[in-house]
Formats: sequence, structure tokens, C-alpha cells
Amino acid sequence: MNYQRIEPDEKLSLWVDCYWFAESTNAIREKKKIIPDGFPEIIFHYRDPYRINISGAWKQQGKNLLAGQIRNFFYLENTGASGMVGIKFKPAALSQLFELNMADHTDVVIPLPRIILKAFAGIIKSMRDPLKPFEFARLLDHELGLIVPLWNDESQKIEWALDLIFARNGNLEVNELLDQLAITERQLQRLFNKYVGLPPKFYCRIIRFSRIFSLMEQHDASWVEIALESGYYDQSHFIRNFKAFTGEDPSAYLFEEETMANFFMKRT
Repeated sequence: MNYQRIEPDEKLSLWVDCYWFAESTNAIREKKKIIPDGFPEIIFHYRDPYRINISGAWKQQGKNLLAGQIRNFFYLENTGASGMVGIKFKPAALSQLFELNMADHTDVVIPLPRIILKAFAGIIKSMRDPLKPFEFARLLDHELGLIVPLWNDESQKIEWALDLIFARNGNLEVNELLDQLAITERQLQRLFNKYVGLPPKFYCRIIRFSRIFSLMEQHDASWVEIALESGYYDQSHFIRNFKAFTGEDPSAYLFEEETMANFFMKRT
């Protein structure tokens, strides 16, 4: 599988984390693991669709998909040749752009809702095989630029909260968010349910976990050092958390393999 990541236009940086492209002409079926990274996505297939197993049973997917936040790892399997375009959105962007309640889209990958399908009708019609990633990324810039919303007070509060979480790599308590935003815990929970789809404490866990992958890229260190730098002061807690999100022990996980999970998690 060939993977490529392209940055969006700077004007879209508040809404879009990146565009990603993945393709292969190999039709041999291969099971791929996906692990939580804290970002929702819209995904378009221009070759054969995939099968998905989130809840223990394999299901055939459509070609145009919305993937909300996920709490645990799951599996995908190609049904033939692969050709995918993904828009990895900032955590609260899909709710802001399309007025979705993201709690309704947690732990699911579903066909695009009608409101999103309508907004991206031109994109879907423009998909060709073979696809030229850089040209297509600029087309995505143009189409997304037409639907960028205005900020409101609620949007600003969730963005402040998310900025704090990312600035601290997930290592902060909910009480700190309450103090910084001057809101109640109930209000914070409501904001995260609506805009992100996960409770703030759990979302912090995902962001803290995801830092492990960037640290593994930056330097060769022991697991004790990686755990401490990621914010885990108890190695057993670090191992339990890693297993919960990946299904594997960190010492057995193959960080260097060119897998779909590693491509999404390494973010470079």
C-alpha cells in the first residue's frame, strides 16, 4: 500500500488536519488494524470498497464514509484493489461544519449523511482512477473553503479546551479545563459530547496515548523513558492503556512496519 499525506490550504487549518491518500493494485485480501487517534474523517473510495469489523462482525462498507471518534481498535479488510482519499478533520470541525451531534457518530463508520453528501457531490463526481493526489488536494481546498462557518461562543470554548489538551499532550485534569473555560463540568461534558463525541477525560487519554508514536519516531529510548515522557508515571498503567487502544503489548507492537495504523498515528 502506498500512503501519502498532504497539508490543506492554510485558510483551512482551523478545520482540517490533513488530507491522506492510500492506494494499491494488489487485490489479495489483507486485514488491517485501525487504532484511535482522536480525529474524525470523511473517506472516499475510488476503487473497491472495504469490509469493516468494529463490533465483532464483518460488514461490507459503502464508498463514501463518515468515521467518527473511536474508543477501541477495529479492523478493515480490502475486497479488491484499494484507492482511498481521506479528509482528517480537527476534532470539533465536523460538528461545526455540518451541525452534527458527534456523540451520535462515536464508534461507527457510516455512509455519508445527506447533508455531507450534498456538500461533497462535486468532489465525488470528480474522482478518477488513477487519481493525482496534489491536484485533488487543491480541489478539496476549494470545496471546503465554500462551507467554512463563522465562529460562535460555543465553538470558541470547545476550541480553547482542545487547544489546552493538545498543548499538554493530553496530560491535564478535567478540573483544569473547567477553571480555564470558567464553565461547569456538566457544560464541559455537553460540549465534548456534541462537538467531539467523547468525554473530555477519555479524549485526553487518546491524545496522551498518541504521543507515544511521535516519541518513538524522534529518538531511541527505553519503554520507561517513553512512558514517563508521555505522561505515564506508572509503567503498568502505560502498558494497560497501550493494550486497551491497540490490543497489543507495547514491546510487541511493530512501530516500524508500514501499516495503515502506523501511517495514521505517526502523522508525519
